[in-house]
Amino acid sequence: MRTHLLRFIFDSAWRFESVGNDLLVGVGWLILAWLLALLVAFLVVLKKSDGVAEAAVTVGFWLLVPLALLALLLLQPNLGIVQNGIPVYGYGFMMFIGFSSASWVASRRIRTIGQSPEVIWDMMMWALLPGLAGARAYYLIRHGSPQFSNSTGVQKLIAAVALWDGGIVFYGSVIGGLLGVLVFCHRRRIACLPMLDVLAPSLLLGGAFGRIGCFLYGCCYGKACELALAVRFPPDSLTFGQMVQKGQLDPLAAATPALHPVQLYSAASAFLLFSILSWFFYRRTFDGAVVCLAAVLYPIARFALESLRADIDPFQIGLKDAEIFSLALIGAGLGGLWWFSRNGKLTRINVPRSN
Repeated sequence: MRTHLLRFIFDSAWRFESVGNDLLVGVGWLILAWLLALLVAFLVVLKKSDGVAEAAVTVGFWLLVPLALLALLLLQPNLGIVQNGIPVYGYGFMMFIGFSSASWVASRRIRTIGQSPEVIWDMMMWALLPGLAGARAYYLIRHGSPQFSNSTGVQKLIAAVALWDGGIVFYGSVIGGLLGVLVFCHRRRIACLPMLDVLAPSLLLGGAFGRIGCFLYGCCYGKACELALAVRFPPDSLTFGQMVQKGQLDPLAAATPALHPVQLYSAASAFLLFSILSWFFYRRTFDGAVVCLAAVLYPIARFALESLRADIDPFQIGLKDAEIFSLALIGAGLGGLWWFSRNGKLTRINVPRSN
């Protein structure tokens, strides 16, 4: 696993080499990939626009990025970004993949409740920013951060939002994101329950990729494991550092002991639940059925997986905060299924399935 998936460097345009636990990639590959992405975007916009000029104006602004990278490569100025390269953090990259895929899937489904896909893209920032704020705030309150506690001024602000370094809590993101979605639906006068049914499978899909990011970074690690699928984390991982800090590991050790890859268990569970909820979405019989089922199934899986995690200690009552949230959510989900099945209605427009 890699804290950094790779690092784009400026000393050679086409370098591609693994050095230690770093994959060094020449920035020329990034420029090429960016240009190919812009070409695809141009063709997509051209298909929907009135002409070449309009498509070129829409996409042309983003040419500034590869041009700036090319200038840095050729001029080699004495700048930190040129000397150190551009790191691609595994955690942040997986968050991006999760958010993008979750949004795309939701945009494919939203037509079934009589809304256009553009509504999802408008709404996602209302879900993303409060969700990240809730996830990060809960983490800092519950677990703290040395970088945050020991910094001041601007550095403290940066440490507070340093999501690329990990340190977020899923249930915190659910609370914050839900508030953002409710505000958005109220402003747009969109029924909340059908929208939550659309979003519920996507939440699990995004969470699955997020757990893969946890594995790459080394947070949310598991207990000791003797199975063949056990993993060992290297010295530059968060797992190694936390085990050293707790006195469970020699700082000079080559790696951690064999541990349960509980992050990958969680990712697999989330992918499975995403599939179940996606199947159930087209078979629901009342609004709220999908989100309430998610509120029952996910906490059950989460409660079971918490027994394999070793990074968080329980409260004095013997339960971890995630386990307490899980029990409360199961109760809310069961209550919602009972209530909406008797008092709700079904919002559904028959359109061809997109996924």
